[in-house]
Amino acid sequence: MLQNIDAVLFDLDGTLIDSAPDLGAAADKMRTDRGLASLPQALYRPMAGAGARGMIAVAFGFGPENAQFEALREEFFANYEARLVAQTYVFDGVAELIERIGQSGLKWGVVTNKSARFTVPLTRAMPLFCTAQTIISGDTTPHAKPHPAPLLEAARQLGLAPQRCLYVGDDERDIVAGRAAGMPTVAAAYGYLGSMTDTAHWNADFTISTPGGLLNLLKMA
Repeated sequence: MLQNIDAVLFDLDGTLIDSAPDLGAAADKMRTDRGLASLPQALYRPMAGAGARGMIAVAFGFGPENAQFEALREEFFANYEARLVAQTYVFDGVAELIERIGQSGLKWGVVTNKSARFTVPLTRAMPLFCTAQTIISGDTTPHAKPHPAPLLEAARQLGLAPQRCLYVGDDERDIVAGRAAGMPTVAAAYGYLGSMTDTAHWNADFTISTPGGLLNLLKMA
């Protein structure tokens, strides 16, 4: 069980919200706009946590090394910006989890690699985030995860020592960043990678299979 925790910090996509439908649709539109066949959402989903790089890799089969990548990335960003919350939803159990965290007196916030261009309007559009006390985007600090800088900035904004903050994420880079920041970590095995990957090798302090599993760790169940 967890003790001496004053705040819970979360990754965003794949941990608190399921944005895969909108990310996949934004990428798939680039295919259909070019007369290519639409791809199943199931192909995009596992790569949702990788953002534009992952979505373009699924849609077109190449990465940043390709000369077309930069233009396609901007096109993807525009498509995604136009539909940020069209099909994005909060994972089952997350709203209750956040409510219980607030009732317990713990602070909470978000640390994501998604840039502020998308994080700010998305979190403003979803009621879940109205009580978040810090929201750190991928470009808030000079470094994104797995660098610890974003997590350390979140702790600074909350006025807490990093070791008093718990970090929860569904990607190995979340756990790497949390450990580097000196925070206890929780792997969200229900997320994009966790559902298809053995999270044991991430070396998280704890693993949960549902959002509600965190309540047990926090002794709130």
